[in-house]
Amino acid sequence: MGIVWKLATGASLIGSEVAESAEAGGFGLNFDILEANLINLAIVIGILFYFGRNFLGKVLGDRQSAIQTAIQEAEQKKKSAAIALAEEQQKLAQAQAEADKIRSSADEAAKVARAEILAKTEQEIQRMRENAARDLSSEQERVIRDLRQRIVELALKQAEAEIPARLDASKQQELVNRSIEFLGGR
Repeated sequence: MGIVWKLATGASLIGSEVAESAEAGGFGLNFDILEANLINLAIVIGILFYFGRNFLGKVLGDRQSAIQTAIQEAEQKKKSAAIALAEEQQKLAQAQAEADKIRSSADEAAKVARAEILAKTEQEIQRMRENAARDLSSEQERVIRDLRQRIVELALKQAEAEIPARLDASKQQELVNRSIEFLGGR
């Protein structure tokens, strides 16, 4: 269903109503859908091509230029992003190296602190052993001194108890003489 112009080449129109209209030298309707659409489409494309090629060429050129500009901008952004990524990766590597350095330093400090604590603990244990040994020695000496004093007291008591029974006048005289000789000989 379309309006068809009679072409200058003398092509005839199909359909009884169109044929009558064409004989009258005017316009008519072509009810053959396929033929009418192809002719109409060819006419529209021809008109668009004739009148629109400069406009369409300009629009397509502008579009091509805009696309090229967008591609160049995208490539520039890609390069900038790649540079930024490289910088950030370098910063990350530096941060990881710094973290490893800090971790290593902390481990070393922990080892030194552990060694110092162990050394101080060992010194404290040694000091406690020495104090315990001194205390033990002092206590042992005190106990030995107390035992000696007790033995002396017991010996004196026993001697005092036995001396009167064993010591008569002649033995007392002999003991006094020996003590005098001993003191005099010195």
